Amino acid sequence: MSESLVVMGVMSVVVIVLLLKTAVIVPQRSEFIIERLGRYSNSLGAGFHILIPFFDKVAYKRSLKEEVLDVASQECITKDNVSVAVDGVLYIQVVDSKLSAYGIDDYKRAAGQLAQTSLRSVIGKIELDRTFEERETLNQQVVSAIDEAAENWGVKVLRYEIKDITPPKSVMDAMEKQMRAEREKRAAIATSEGDRQSRINRAEGLKQEAIEVSEGEKQKRINEAEGQAKEIELVASATAEGIRKVAESLRVAGGDTAANLRIAEKYIEEFGKLAKENNTMIIPANLADISSLVAASMSVLGEVRQKKA
Repeated sequence: MSESLVVMGVMSVVVIVLLLKTAVIVPQRSEFIIERLGRYSNSLGAGFHILIPFFDKVAYKRSLKEEVLDVASQECITKDNVSVAVDGVLYIQVVDSKLSAYGIDDYKRAAGQLAQTSLRSVIGKIELDRTFEERETLNQQVVSAIDEAAENWGVKVLRYEIKDITPPKSVMDAMEKQMRAEREKRAAIATSEGDRQSRINRAEGLKQEAIEVSEGEKQKRINEAEGQAKEIELVASATAEGIRKVAESLRVAGGDTAANLRIAEKYIEEFGKLAKENNTMIIPANLADISSLVAASMSVLGEVRQKKA
């Protein structure tokens, strides 16, 4: 009885070992390459699989997901003979697990090495300044070069990205000076343009101010001229009206006498003012005329009083 239990136990262990050796679980987005007696048998997709014990074995395991490879930094010589250190990142994906296993020994290492050689080749075709400006073009050229060779490996090169381009320190210093000079140049140009525009604006302002002032002066003179013309017109009208009324007064009875009296009164009044305002007495040359004028004025005044009486 005990011997049968031992045998059963041994057989159970053997069965378990065989199951462990022959049962294969393939993860999602993966493929296992199966060899039977040292030759390729088939490729197992995701799921549970049973192998033939002692005949089948899992030779290679391949992930079908996108993989990222760091491409080590390397020295590259540009077209203008400047040495730069360049590193990058390569993105690849296995599309044929069988070719990736039997087409090349190590597809990851091969892709990385090819990326380096391709990068050196494309960097050597352009000048240093353009390496910073045309990263996208460089990336595309590297991808094209690697992808063409990787078809035989069952690998698809998705993209390549340059991480850093590091020129020598002397070149960096020269580039820094150049950029500083360019910035100063742009600043000087901007300042001069600003000053120029400021001068133009000030000139335009002065011009507009002069125009406004001249227009104001013109309008002022027009207004003054119109006012003077109106004043002259009013004075002339008043003078004409006064002369008309004087003429009408002269035509009535006693008009001449009133006029002569008014003239005599004004003469005496003005002569009296002249005597008060000056220390020197001014005597008319013909006193007889003054006397006769005063006499005439008095006689006229007497006649007027008599008529009133």
